Amino acid sequence: MVQYNPKDWITFIFRFHKSDTFRQLIPMMITIGLFSYGVAYLEIEYWKLAQTSHVKNITIMHGMLGFVISLLLVFRTNTAYDRWWEGRKHWGALVNNSRNLAIKLSAILKEEHDKKFFKRVIPAYASILQKHLRDEETAKMLFDDLDLEIDHHKHRPNQIAKMLFQKIHDLHVSGKISGDQLIIINNEVQSFTDICGACERIKNTPIPYSYSAFIKKFIFFYIMTLPFGYVFNLGYYVIPIVVFTFYVLASLELIAEEIEDPFGNDANDLPTEKLASNIKKHVEEIL
Repeated sequence: MVQYNPKDWITFIFRFHKSDTFRQLIPMMITIGLFSYGVAYLEIEYWKLAQTSHVKNITIMHGMLGFVISLLLVFRTNTAYDRWWEGRKHWGALVNNSRNLAIKLSAILKEEHDKKFFKRVIPAYASILQKHLRDEETAKMLFDDLDLEIDHHKHRPNQIAKMLFQKIHDLHVSGKISGDQLIIINNEVQSFTDICGACERIKNTPIPYSYSAFIKKFIFFYIMTLPFGYVFNLGYYVIPIVVFTFYVLASLELIAEEIEDPFGNDANDLPTEKLASNIKKHVEEIL
């Protein structure tokens, strides 16, 4: 995730980060500029259309549709941000629940080898979940001194959760954890799977294809018809105006595409790897 100072206006305006939409849109902006130049040249130099031409009235369509496209883009970006923020809340809950579970187990357990098991397995769940959400391959040996055999053909976070609960159950059977203590720590253990399911729902349920495709087509045809009407009033200045309009509209769509899957590797996605590392650090400090 990009770290920045929200009060530094100069940096925002004149610096182009590698994740900036301007870099991604340069080829299309050049194409749109050339297209606008071709339309302007044909209407001004070749066809020599008069100011009374009906083509000039195309701008009426843009005035009517401008409000519609703005509503669509606002809904699109809000929906994408909601997914991003929901993902952040779930990972925040995973951080807190991992700490709470470690604190409770630290007070309940007396033997060091039992604490050592949870010191490894609790952070392992966050690490596995982070890789699971990014579809990365997970090594069989996640941490030193603990052999976690993971079947990559099965649901990997569920396997860690099963190991975690199995160990707690064994401790309860052996009398190291009482029934009341088992109830106390059950919520944190159960929350891990709940958080995993919520994150999977975000990742595996993208914006409906028809909706996303319609917005892209709408932006494309809206931009491609701009030069025909505005060239009468702007002349060749229609070229930078159309290019800038395309940059604004297309950037909003690109931003929404980037943040709607908050668990990927894009610059503005959630720092799940860092969060998993923090969980490991905090749990080891507690236990």
